[in-house]
Amino acid sequence: LAECLSCLESIKQVITPSSRNYGDAMVCALVQKEANTAWRLYEEMLKSNLIPNLETIEALFSSGRNFSDTDYTTKLINTLLLLRDNQIFPDESLMLAVKSWFESLPGQQWEGQLTAVPRGSQCPSCGTQLESILLSEEEYLQLQSRIMNDVIHGTDVFKKTTPEELERFQKFVKRCPPFDVVIDGLNVANISSKERQSQTLLDVVSYLANQGQRLLVLGRKHMLKETHAWKRHHIATIQDKATCFFTENVSEDDPFLLYATLHSGNHCKFLSRDLMRDHKACLPDSSTRRLFFKWQRGHQLVISSYIPGKKIVLQVTPNVDTIIQT
Repeated sequence: LAECLSCLESIKQVITPSSRNYGDAMVCALVQKEANTAWRLYEEMLKSNLIPNLETIEALFSSGRNFSDTDYTTKLINTLLLLRDNQIFPDESLMLAVKSWFESLPGQQWEGQLTAVPRGSQCPSCGTQLESILLSEEEYLQLQSRIMNDVIHGTDVFKKTTPEELERFQKFVKRCPPFDVVIDGLNVANISSKERQSQTLLDVVSYLANQGQRLLVLGRKHMLKETHAWKRHHIATIQDKATCFFTENVSEDDPFLLYATLHSGNHCKFLSRDLMRDHKACLPDSSTRRLFFKWQRGHQLVISSYIPGKKIVLQVTPNVDTIIQT
């Protein structure tokens, strides 16, 4: 252990140690039953804005069966809250370690079971009402305000668009009835290499329009020109089936996508493969980032299967929030 800690201190002289560096030292401490040292390194890691990896957290829970004191138990519960707040999803190995730890707690008679949650919102094993993926009205308004201020009107957005274009789009959206689905046209058009882009986008728009959805397709002006990838008659048909807005070719699509979706209300979803990581990073605090991630999971549509001219399958959006429940 002393050699491991010495190595960690040497790394600190050059760079900030990684989560893996801290994790290796913590595991070494736990193997030698130096729990206080492991938790000291854990706190040090968090102060450096590092998140422990799943293997490290699993080692903490696996070792927890050897420490029955209240302090260790409290720290493990706080670790579960860390997973929740940072939307970290345990893998099977960690899940089983958490299950075993709870079942090992003396006098508490915990029993863990593996189960599958149906389309309802109740756990079929214990009957507990699970947390909805939908934001409350208060949470939605809070997120809407922060997105508008920190992402839509933030200084970074104008690096790839202009205030004038964004204002023109906002006026355009306000004149329209609320949309059911906002489509990132260029992103969706590139889901297949077997079909030209305009045909792919038309297939997807037709699929959603046939379900009675009110659609907004966001595109770029180069899509209006006749090319091998973009056929004008395809775009004309898309414009018949959906409302369309075409930005400048250098503009960033995401701010427009987020604005239109949030402006249309909590029922509106968006279709894109983009993970929106850059925009989550623009948000000022962990609470708002958690709300954004929850909203994203409940509102983002993703095409899981596309066979040109034959089949389109959308990934099912969950009814319940897929994070550690409290």
